[in-house]
Amino acid sequence: MNYENLIGMTNAAEEFVTEKNMAVALGSGSLKVFATPALIRLIERAAAELVEKNLPRELTSVGIALNVRHTAPTPLGMKVRAEVKIISVDGRKIIFEVTASDARGEIGRGIHERFIVDREKFQRKADAK
Repeated sequence: MNYENLIGMTNAAEEFVTEKNMAVALGSGSLKVFATPALIRLIERAAAELVEKNLPRELTSVGIALNVRHTAPTPLGMKVRAEVKIISVDGRKIIFEVTASDARGEIGRGIHERFIVDREKFQRKADAK
C-alpha cells in the first residue's frame, strides 16, 4: 500500500499545564513547569491521531523515534499546542516535523517517526513476550 498521499497533512493537539503534567509531578525535574514527557506525549497524540484517521481500520501506527528539543518553560495554567506535519513517507515509516508552542511562542521543535503496523498482528507479538 502506498502512503505518499499523507505527505503534507497536519494535525495539532492541545492541553493546559496542570499539576498532573508538571515536571515535579512526572519525576522529570523539580520545577512546576510543563514536563518534557508531557510534551512528548502531546506530540505523539497529535501524530497518532493524524495517522489513525487516514488508515484502514485494521492498521495503526506506533512511535519508533523522537528527536525533540524542549527549549522554553511553560507555567501552570498556560495552554500548550503541539503541531505535526508529515514531511516524508518511506514505505510504512512516516516522518513528522513537530513544533510546540504556548501563548508566548515556540517551546519545542523536532522530528518524530512512526511506523504503520497491522493492529492485531502487532498486539499478538507484544502479548507473546
